[in-house]
Amino acid sequence: MAYTAMSGSGSTAGDDPLQTAVWRLRSRGCWADAAALLAPRADAAGPALQRASLLVERCLYTARGWEEAEDALRTAEATAHTDEERGEAACERGHLAYVSTLLGAHDRTDEARAALGRAAALLAPGARGRALLDFRRGLVAEKLSGAPQSARGAYTRAHATATDRGDALLLSFTWRHLAGLALRRGEVAEARHGFAESLRIREELGFLVGTAPALVSLAETEQEPEAGRLRAEAGRLVRLLGGVPTWLAERLVPPLPLSPPSPA
Repeated sequence: MAYTAMSGSGSTAGDDPLQTAVWRLRSRGCWADAAALLAPRADAAGPALQRASLLVERCLYTARGWEEAEDALRTAEATAHTDEERGEAACERGHLAYVSTLLGAHDRTDEARAALGRAAALLAPGARGRALLDFRRGLVAEKLSGAPQSARGAYTRAHATATDRGDALLLSFTWRHLAGLALRRGEVAEARHGFAESLRIREELGFLVGTAPALVSLAETEQEPEAGRLRAEAGRLVRLLGGVPTWLAERLVPPLPLSPPSPA
């Protein structure tokens, strides 16, 4: 059975019943339920890491559950024995610190950088977690360090590896963030293409919880009435999911105030 760090790199994992069930719950924003399915196996490195990554992703989309994510991550770190396992756990540690900083829970910028640097030292160039690590280093460069050029290089490396390995969900994230950088440069056509590719992949995979952010991003490159139609569809999905992602609900469902830029 294959276990993967799920935050931005997961899939249905073929026909494996457990992984299929985990994916279906995760894609609908039911992270706690998905993590509960893995709990009986969390004394092993793979399931422990996957469980931790699910709970970290819940923090990203809901800004809650921090203590549970920390506890699960400590379990994953304790069960890691090889350099690859330790590197993947460090990558997840860096991601949690990044999310905490981005959403204003706690400023853990230094921890995010240190953990991702540790992951880079532990993961071999061809390791399965390297593309996800490159993507997350790009996030830190763009969102926490204000270094879009460094971020673009990291996203591009992650995008190329994800393409080679057929990691469709990670591709949806790299397309989205490369498009966001293109939009910042004023390259609207390139941004529109990237956002459209991200949306297409998420819809094909059934990644419902990530579809609304993709719709809103694409709307930023369109004129009315298409932009309004995309935002309305995003709002419908957010309401369907009970107000998740929370930072997007604040933008789409009045009269709540505007939220920070979308991180996912």
